[in-house]
Amino acid sequence: MAVLSVLLGLLGSYLLGWIIYARWFHPYSKYPGPFLASISPLWVIKELWMGKIDISQRKWHEKYGPIIRIAPNEVVISDPSVIKAIYGAGTTFTKTEFYKAFGTTWARYPEHFCNIDPKTHGERRKLISHVYTMSNVARYEPAIEECIDLLAQRVKDASESGQSTDMALWLRYYAFDVIGVLFFSRPFGFLEFKRDYKGWIRATDTLIFFMAASAYVPLWMRNLVLMSSIVIPGAVASVKAMDTMTEATLDAVNERQKALEKSGGVMEKDDMLASFFRVMEKHGNLDYYGPLEIRGEIYTALMAGSDTTATAITSVLYHLMKNPRTYRKLRDEIDTAVAEGRISSSGRVKYVNSVKLPYFDACCKEGMRIHTSLGLSLPRYTPKDGVELLGRFFPGGVKVGCSMQVVQRDKGVFGEDADEFVPERWLGPNAANMQRHMLNFGGGPHMCLGMHISMMEIYKALPELIRDYDLELADPSKEWSVNNIWFYQTKDVHTNVTKRKRPVWVG
Repeated sequence: MAVLSVLLGLLGSYLLGWIIYARWFHPYSKYPGPFLASISPLWVIKELWMGKIDISQRKWHEKYGPIIRIAPNEVVISDPSVIKAIYGAGTTFTKTEFYKAFGTTWARYPEHFCNIDPKTHGERRKLISHVYTMSNVARYEPAIEECIDLLAQRVKDASESGQSTDMALWLRYYAFDVIGVLFFSRPFGFLEFKRDYKGWIRATDTLIFFMAASAYVPLWMRNLVLMSSIVIPGAVASVKAMDTMTEATLDAVNERQKALEKSGGVMEKDDMLASFFRVMEKHGNLDYYGPLEIRGEIYTALMAGSDTTATAITSVLYHLMKNPRTYRKLRDEIDTAVAEGRISSSGRVKYVNSVKLPYFDACCKEGMRIHTSLGLSLPRYTPKDGVELLGRFFPGGVKVGCSMQVVQRDKGVFGEDADEFVPERWLGPNAANMQRHMLNFGGGPHMCLGMHISMMEIYKALPELIRDYDLELADPSKEWSVNNIWFYQTKDVHTNVTKRKRPVWVG
């Protein structure tokens, strides 16, 4: 008992000492924020569980200013003027251990998103960056159209049923199937069979909170946080489903290797996976780019490229339907483009044509501005010699970051109506300045590699939907369901779908 009392006394003294240091002597003690946040990451974890952390952050910013403390060693900044310094090209801010929580255990090198070492990140990214350029992604446009065919069939089914349908779900299925055709040369079957393939979506929804929460605790505690998911119903099944996602990456690589051996090295399928095998053939021995690295590319696309893209498309469509005037204006632009022969009247809409529709482009930018795909800040360590931001000095090695969901509603940059969906703002003289303050795809050396894939998906699917169907919210008074747990989840976009009775196109 005496030993136990001594241990408890030491623990109590340590905790008291830590609270005193964190509250009054830590470099971040001068910045306001929730009391719990100043001494523990539990405040962030609590807000993640509630799914409204961006709303809480905005309230604190409105009350206390642009810099608030969300964890003992982390602040978030709401002023977009710091974006260039923290995230821009040539920045000396570096990624924190936060990103390691989303990596795999089997990779030789961390996946691009999770690689926090600037040198190796740059070297690894340079090997494969050409695969993700728009010129290369455009080669796979016909493959993406295979998924649009399936999406169009599901929307047609909904129009013929006379019942509302959840467009958020179909768009999520669409985004996952696109990854299938790009990396596996076939859709997974989400849209064809109208089901959650191997439970991957359910698994992500169940486990993403624990993955995000683990990113805010010390490294030695991360496995404990992940294992705590066992208390959630369905967690075991979700873990097994996530294992099948990992297995799918292995199977894809093994199958392609066997096919290459059988064909004498001839690439019979030309997809993203084939591009990575060509990288391995060219750089594998010298730069250690092999099957494990290809698996990492596929895993990243599955985890980071599906839900984020689905959220972006859903946001654009939802806000259009919530604003009938804007929806009609866009529909008129698309109808005019069809009448003038700038886009097809019945076939697949080409990316090169849809991207030239000014109002449609503005609607897409506005939908992604007002509702982002990622809902947390993107933390960085300050440079070792420290740095000045907003007239404040930050010592080296402390965490700073910006939440895209906060900075992209800044009224100084986006206008007094920044909380409203107004595509017209992107057609004015301030458009270039606004674009510089967007973080949807990150920035600088960590710009999202899959950006062009995502843009291709968005700019091909939406014009066709609006060209061919009248889409209206089943209950305009009812808001969609949104949950900010790292991935900003969107659900329940219940939509009435009616086949359009279009005029005879002229021209």
